Amino acid sequence: MRIANTPILAVDSYKASHKWQYPEGTELVSSYIEARANNSGLDLPGTVFFGLQPLLRQLAETPITADDIKRSAKVFAAHGVPFFEEGWRWILTQHQGRLPVEIRAVAEGTVVPFNNAVVQVVNTDPKAYWPTSYMETTLQRAVWYASTVATVSWAVKRILREFWAKTSDAPVESLDFKLHDFGARGASSAESAALGGMAHLVNFKGTDTVEALLAADEFYGEAMAGFSIPAAEHSTITSWGRDGEVAAYANMLRQFGGPGKLVAVVSDSYDVFHAVEKLWGEELRSQVLDMGGTLVIRPDSGDPVEVVAKVLALAAQAFGTETNSKGYRVLNPAVRVIQGDGVNPHSIRAILARLAADGFAIDNIAFGMGGALLQKVDRDTFSWAMKASAIRIGGTWRDVYKEPVTDRGKGSKRGRLALAFDESAGWRTVPLEDCAEADNRLRPVFVDGRLVATTTLAEVRARAEV
Repeated sequence: MRIANTPILAVDSYKASHKWQYPEGTELVSSYIEARANNSGLDLPGTVFFGLQPLLRQLAETPITADDIKRSAKVFAAHGVPFFEEGWRWILTQHQGRLPVEIRAVAEGTVVPFNNAVVQVVNTDPKAYWPTSYMETTLQRAVWYASTVATVSWAVKRILREFWAKTSDAPVESLDFKLHDFGARGASSAESAALGGMAHLVNFKGTDTVEALLAADEFYGEAMAGFSIPAAEHSTITSWGRDGEVAAYANMLRQFGGPGKLVAVVSDSYDVFHAVEKLWGEELRSQVLDMGGTLVIRPDSGDPVEVVAKVLALAAQAFGTETNSKGYRVLNPAVRVIQGDGVNPHSIRAILARLAADGFAIDNIAFGMGGALLQKVDRDTFSWAMKASAIRIGGTWRDVYKEPVTDRGKGSKRGRLALAFDESAGWRTVPLEDCAEADNRLRPVFVDGRLVATTTLAEVRARAEV
């Protein structure tokens, strides 16, 4: 749902008054975006930059119109803040409604250490210097949310890879399906589900967030970015009644089982341990083994570490295991487990550590993550900020920065900036004048209202590969 439909109104109210607050003779304003710090509690080398391209494409496709200006004038007049109608009409007549700014950004999917500029914005028309900071609201929303979700998802993949290296003989590509997006219903909006779900797909290929698939196709050229399987919910199981629990399970196998097929069945509606040991492990054991596919048992309540450990032990008893070359047990391929309740990066590590201690490989389990993936993040998770760092007045550039004595962590960078990288020094933000254009990783992606560079999800995934 796009309420504003114009960048003039996709803004914090106070921005409308800022045109009159700059020094006399202001011509150009240069600002940057960065993730200042890691406040997530996760072990991370930086953030996965992602999510700018959808916004820039929307801006390119919807130039400002006379009706936008007329509506904005009316809204701000009633709202009680000034509106620079003359300036926006200048943009309409002189630039055909296209924003006269240059936006540079690091390539999406790049993992950039904290406290480095990942986006640089500067106006290109000295008579329209206010749009640089005016765009902060919409730019920050595009960058902080998608990048934060992509980073949390990426952090989980690092955890999974650690236990894969320790316990598994499976191909590393199996990790692509170890974390499934369960977050659509817990997201704050359809747009959040699409953007956040798409950010998760930077790292994984399992999702139940259909809007993310549509967005990945539309904005990143990936015809089908993720996959899912038939799965039960409690209503479809409990509708059979407690006495019909085993019949409900048998129906799932009958409807969706078969050679090479996977079917997930929530099994904790009454007693998950009884369900695994007696119903799946005895009454339906032959059907599970004979169908030629894989039953994925889903516990959905209780302490995830203890419940998963016990469910796996019962499944191993019922269906048997093989020991891989690293000395860890892998269930009969007819059975696997997925945990989707209480899942976050910390519980995933705890579950995998317990399973490894019990002698089980990571092969046996996948995870579904909902609110902790798409909703339990905010701008402060990585202290995202957009700040002005340089201003040109009367033809001369000068530094702009803040340095509050009450919080040194909120100090900002100064000057026109570049993002450099080399193998010896790594990533670092440097003065623009000290960096050759070819070495600046902040490349133009949007100039004067037009996209000048695009990327695909396949390219983003390659850059973000753990």
